[in-house]
Amino acid sequence: MHEMGIANSVLEAVRTEMRRHPGTYPCKVGVRIGEMAAIDQDALRFCFEAMILETDLAALELAVEVCPRRHRCQACAHEFVVRDYDSRCPQCDSLASTCISGDELELAYLEVEEYEPSTAGTKSTQ
Repeated sequence: MHEMGIANSVLEAVRTEMRRHPGTYPCKVGVRIGEMAAIDQDALRFCFEAMILETDLAALELAVEVCPRRHRCQACAHEFVVRDYDSRCPQCDSLASTCISGDELELAYLEVEEYEPSTAGTKSTQ
């Protein structure tokens, strides 16, 4: 199950960013996965949740964006989404096309909150 390794890599990236930005807490991490990347979203979510359970990242949310398979026609340069494995250009009907996306796996974003100093237990000066 390579989803466990992917979840671990995502969490390592989050921790690396948190070390670079002290005083912040990660809330949400987004990953972009191409539909041809052979990654089971449910398995990835399960692994991610299992790895953060009872840790300092227990509240971290995982957002997954699935990117469709896209091709560019070599004849007319039209870009299109491949549906039902039909890579024929919908504009000129050519079969000559090149895959330009759909196999990606990348960390898309990390949302963080800044820690606010607590004023609980302090006396008001007013």
